This record gives sequence, structure tokens and C-alpha cells, in this order.
Amino acid sequence: MTDKISKDPAGGPAGPGPSATPPGGLAKTPAAVPYQAIKAVPVRHYGRWVSGVVVVALLGWLVYAFSQGNIIWDTVWDKLFDASIIDGLANTVLISIASMALGLVLGIVFAVMRLSKNPVTGAVAWLYIWFFRGTPVYVQLLVWFNLALIFEYINLGPIYKNETVDVMQPFMVALLGLGLNEGAYMAEIVRAGIQSVDEGQTEAAHALGMSQTKTMRRIVLPQAMRVIVPPTGNEFINMLKTSSLVSAVQYTEVLRASSNIGSTAGAVMEMLFVASIWYLALTSVFSVGQYYLERRFARGSSRSLPPTPWQRVRTNLATFKRSPEATA
Repeated sequence: MTDKISKDPAGGPAGPGPSATPPGGLAKTPAAVPYQAIKAVPVRHYGRWVSGVVVVALLGWLVYAFSQGNIIWDTVWDKLFDASIIDGLANTVLISIASMALGLVLGIVFAVMRLSKNPVTGAVAWLYIWFFRGTPVYVQLLVWFNLALIFEYINLGPIYKNETVDVMQPFMVALLGLGLNEGAYMAEIVRAGIQSVDEGQTEAAHALGMSQTKTMRRIVLPQAMRVIVPPTGNEFINMLKTSSLVSAVQYTEVLRASSNIGSTAGAVMEMLFVASIWYLALTSVFSVGQYYLERRFARGSSRSLPPTPWQRVRTNLATFKRSPEATA
């Protein structure tokens, strides 16, 4: 029998097929090519090194300039944990949390009113948001502080009646000024979160017989939290810094406490640095809490959550501990 002839893709004969053997003996196998590892040469980014050196040089120059300034740094460290500073720090945290809680409640209420089909409640909510977002919070604090010039008494009928001067104490002025202003911003944040939930969720809840209030509480708001939480955390961080304005209405928070010590001890700049250090510490701590809160509410939208900073550190440490044989 004749050997089979294989054909090339074009259809013509291409030589003996797999069963064919060369005349005179066994088929020859091709010699194995020795394996050589590919040497990958990383791209060199010289611009990154140059920009890094420039930034480090500027940072070093800034640190050197402050070290040579007329600043008594020992006073900064000595007064950092002064009793009056710690009391002012506690008042800062208290007024920030209380104002943010008031603003969050008002934000939910006015966001629901804004989305209501009732034209009266919608108009009132729009007017509230327009007024408190359109006027500076510092002006609002001064208005509440001087409210006794307009109303001598606060008269709520049989419920409550008292002189305005006795009611508008520094804490109450700070709470109303910051809380009402924050409520206007939170109303827009909550409204955006509610509108991010698909309308089919509301329709399905109504088909199951849920009321409008129960649908909002059990279906819409839990899903809207994923959108509401990140900007709310930013608003709270901003509230920590905005609380420094209440020193104008004689509320003793960390800035006012620092200013009092600075004016009496003749260390104005040093005490401003003390206040700045504590503001940085507060914002850093609450920023970590905001990160984990956002990560918790992102569980329903992400299949795999990003690693936490501690998990990244553990992964890098585990990578360094591996032997070269294990990584090969």
C-alpha cells in the first residue's frame, strides 16, 4: 500500500502524513529547545523620581522654616493636654455630634417632604433648604445669639414660657445654628439617596400591601444608605471644623479654650498650633470610622469588598516573609 499524503490548508499535497516514515529507518524527533526565562526590564519613570525629590525638598524646606520661626514649641507640647483644652475638646465633640444628629433628623424629614406629592409640604421644604443653604452659618449663629432683640419671651402657650435670654445659652445657640444649617444640606443628601433607589422597589412594596411610611422605613431608606453614608461622613468631618465658629457665641470649645490661654500667656501662635493638632486628631479618628461604615454599607453592592488598611499591611508583611523558593 502507498503511504497517505497529507494536504496543506490550500488543498494541495504537503508531503507524507503522520503514518509516513522516512526511507531507511525510524522517524527523527526534533531536538528540544532549552528553556530560557524571560527577563522583563521594567520601564524607568525618571519623571516620578524627579517630582518625588522636588516634593520632599519642598516639604523639608517648609519644616525647616517653621523650626526657625519665632515659635516656642515647648509651650505647644506643654499645653497640648491642659485641662481647659481637654474640656474644650470634649465640648467640640459634643456639639458636633449633637448638631449632626439634629441635622440628620431634619434632613430625613425635609427630604421626605420635598419628595412628597403635597405641594404645601414640598414648598415648605424647598423654602427651608433655600434659606439655610443660602445664608452663612456664621450669620445664623449671630442671629440666634441676638434673638432676644426680637423676642423678649419664648412663649409656647401652656407648654413652655421663658425669657429668651435664659433660653438662648451658648450651647443652645450653637446647636440651633449648626443643626438647622446642617439639616438643609442633609436634606439634599438624603433626597439624592432616596431617588437612587429603583422605583420598582417601591411598587413591589406597595403590591405587598405596605404603607408609604413602612415602605420608606423598611425598603427605601436601607437601600439608600449606601449613597447617603459617604457624603454624610464628609459632612460630619466638616462639622468638626465648622464647630470652631461657635466660639463667636461664647461657647467654649477647643478653639476658644486655646485662644483664652494664648491671650493670657502671650502664646497666640503656639495655642493655635495646639488647636490645629487636636482638630487633625479628631478628623483622623472619625475618618477611620467613616471608612469602615462605608465598607459595611457597600456589602450589598460589591461582590468582594476592598481590603482594609490593616489587611493590606498583613498581606505585605506576609509577602516579605516568603522565601525565594516559595515565590519562584
